[in-house]
Amino acid sequence: MKFMLHMNVPKGPYQMQGWSPDDIKAMVAFMDQFNSEVKAAGKLVTAEGLVGPDEARLVRAGADGRPVVTDGPFAETKEFIAGFWILEVKDAEEAYALAAKISTCPGPGGVPLNMPIEVRAAGGPPPTD
Repeated sequence: MKFMLHMNVPKGPYQMQGWSPDDIKAMVAFMDQFNSEVKAAGKLVTAEGLVGPDEARLVRAGADGRPVVTDGPFAETKEFIAGFWILEVKDAEEAYALAAKISTCPGPGGVPLNMPIEVRAAGGPPPTD
């Protein structure tokens, strides 16, 4: 089964502003280690960090079918998605265990962030019946 796991971080100055260089290195090392482990286990489909919401754009098709690109409006939220993983695992319980591990990523001073990780199964198309 495939699952998408994504990290939700507080909205505001993007992610690690004010963190020491050592704290950033520890966070990156943690994520690199996690990615190496799931890749070695054959579970990693893909993973990426995302730019901050100030760089996100909304795209709609105009009347002529060409893209109309705007920088909002976005729904008001206190959090945004900072990165994601798509993992191939045996079941939801395994996805939850991996999400819990990601949640413990170190923050300033090495204290676990315990950030929320949303877990969603990747399914096929909706039923047509």
